[in-house]
Amino acid sequence: MSKPKLTFWYEFASPYSWLAAERIEALAAAAGVEIDWRPFLLGPIFVAQGWTTSPFNLYPAKGNNMWRDMERLCARTGLPPLTRPDPFPQNSLLAARVATALPDASRPAFTRAVYRAEFTHKQPIADRTVIARLLRDSGVDADAAMAAAELPETKAALRNAIEQARSLGIYGAPSFITASGELFWGNDRLEQALAWAREEG
Repeated sequence: MSKPKLTFWYEFASPYSWLAAERIEALAAAAGVEIDWRPFLLGPIFVAQGWTTSPFNLYPAKGNNMWRDMERLCARTGLPPLTRPDPFPQNSLLAARVATALPDASRPAFTRAVYRAEFTHKQPIADRTVIARLLRDSGVDADAAMAAAELPETKAALRNAIEQARSLGIYGAPSFITASGELFWGNDRLEQALAWAREEG
């Protein structure tokens, strides 16, 4: 009998997606839910809403509280101290293409490595040297993965992921979609999303 499934939609520039990426595997295993890791880009979705950057930049009070919230959550969950990327949000196109090209089994470790480089070491995730090193550290053939990321079919797959996210009503990251299409938004909705997916079976 197959496990219930939950699709984890994440954007590499999203701080709260990082927290979800660090928590989701253990929680999903305990819930008996299979996770489909789906990288995508929020930029085109923001543009469609008339935004030119992250809402955390557009609304300073919201942004200031978000960074303080991230600091508290990192400390509470035992993650390394947060370091704000500069600039924020980071250009996540390369990381998203690489993650899209990776086999499903390699995606979680690489995803977490990118987030840690970005949010704890302040490394530029648009830098090909940085991404290649993170691939090697994740046990992936960096040359093959970087080449696969540039293939037309990989670029098309990422564009299709963005359109699918939009069609599902996704407007932020992280987002979680159950098999029936139920949408949950935010790291703080992860447990509820897993429970819903389990109840759907």
